[in-house]
Amino acid sequence: MITGALRQTGRLFALAAEVGRAIFRRPFQFREFVEQFWFIASVTILPAALVSIPFGAVIALQVGSLTQQLGAQSFTGGASVLAVVQQASPLIVALLIAGAGGSAICADLGSRTIREELDAMEVMGVSPVQRLVVPRVLATMGVAVLLNGLVSVVGILGGYFFNVFLQDGTPGAYLSSFSALAQLPDLYVSELKALVFGFIAGIVAAYRGLNPRGGPKGVGDAVNQSVVITFLLLFFVNMVMTGVYLQLVPPKGG
Repeated sequence: MITGALRQTGRLFALAAEVGRAIFRRPFQFREFVEQFWFIASVTILPAALVSIPFGAVIALQVGSLTQQLGAQSFTGGASVLAVVQQASPLIVALLIAGAGGSAICADLGSRTIREELDAMEVMGVSPVQRLVVPRVLATMGVAVLLNGLVSVVGILGGYFFNVFLQDGTPGAYLSSFSALAQLPDLYVSELKALVFGFIAGIVAAYRGLNPRGGPKGVGDAVNQSVVITFLLLFFVNMVMTGVYLQLVPPKGG
C-alpha cells in the first residue's frame, strides 16, 4: 500500500513537471484554453459569490464577538478582513474550482481515456498533455486568480454589513482598523495562494482523469478521488504557505 501510494505521488509530480515544461512549447492551444476558461468561470462565479457572503458574515460575527469580550471592538474590521483575504477567499475559490471545474475536467479526460482517444492522439504524434491538459490547468489557474478578487470583495462587504448593522459597529472604526492592520503583501499572498491552489486542482483532476480504472465506473471513482485528494492537498499547502508568509513578512506595526 505504501509503495503504491508513493508510486502514485511520483506520477502526480511527474505530470506536474511535464505540464510545466509543456506550457512553453508551441503551438499553444489558445482556443481550448478560452473554452475551458469560460466553462470553469461560468460554473464557479455565482456559487463563489453566494458562498463568500456567509463566510464573511460568520467571520465578522465571530471576530466581532471575540473583540467585544476583549474590549477591542475597534480592531474588528481589520481582523475580519485579513481573515477573509488571507485564508477564506483562496480556499473558497479553490474548493469550488476543484468541486465544479476539476470534476468536469476529470470526467472529460477520463471518458476520453477509456475510449482510447488519448492513445490515438499519441499514435498520431500529438501530446495529450500539451493538447488537453495544459489549457485546462492554465484555465483553472487564471479563473482562480480572478475569482479570488471577487470573493474577497464580496466577503468583505458581507462582513462589513453584518458588523455595522447587526453588531452596532461604526463604519469609520471598521475601515480605520483595516487600514491600520492590512498591507499589500496580504493581497499578494492571497493571489499567490489562489494561483497555486488552481494549479493543484487542475493537476490532480487531470492526473485522475488520465488514469481511470475499470471503465465507466472507474471514471466516476476517479472524479470522487480527485476532489478528495485536492481538498487534502489544499489544506496542507495552505498551512505551509501561511506559516512561511508569517515568518517572512512581519505584521504591520510589528
